[in-house]
Amino acid sequence: MPQQLKATSTQQHIEIAEIKDSVVVMKNKGLRAVLLCSSINFALKSTDEQDALIYKYQGFLNSLDFSAQIMVASRKFNIDPYISRLKLKEREQTNELLRIQTTEYIEFIKGLTQMTNIMTESFYLIVPYNPLRIEKTGLLDKITGKKSTKSKKDAEQDFQELKSQLWQRVEFVASGLSSCGLRVAPLDTKELIELYYKLYNPSAKGNPELDKARQMRIK
Repeated sequence: MPQQLKATSTQQHIEIAEIKDSVVVMKNKGLRAVLLCSSINFALKSTDEQDALIYKYQGFLNSLDFSAQIMVASRKFNIDPYISRLKLKEREQTNELLRIQTTEYIEFIKGLTQMTNIMTESFYLIVPYNPLRIEKTGLLDKITGKKSTKSKKDAEQDFQELKSQLWQRVEFVASGLSSCGLRVAPLDTKELIELYYKLYNPSAKGNPELDKARQMRIK
């Protein structure tokens, strides 16, 4: 019973109603799209290149007529899948010298990760769309005080129309960031679920296959 009460209390503080069709649907009916963004090593650019990037990014920000959120997620790098692959190579190694070197390398990597927290950073841009909608009610509904209910078909049609508006913003943002030399990729439903699960469960280990897929999409 205490665990059930705790779960209910936690859900009440989460503003997400559902995630579908690569869109986060909020409890207030707002929609969110999340873009995974690449990064630029600004320090390695020349002064002229840095100035050009700053002006392009400034122009991009000034072109927005809606709010957007930039998020940087830092997580401890999960070295376990890499160690597992190295151990497999160690067992398959027929050359004794190379096998010993592989063993020593595995121990070196383990010791390095124990002494230092190796972090990975992911960059996201959240694009919002908050529709202002007026619910239509009939005369009988007004008298009885009942709220009109929409069929699933009508609700899905409304969602697709709002999603279309959201995706226009996504395309505009993607184009603006591309002009700054950044690569972007919208997260799909599975990736959104994993992202928010990690955010609400910091100790959870990531899925290396999904991480690899996301990184390949912005290369």
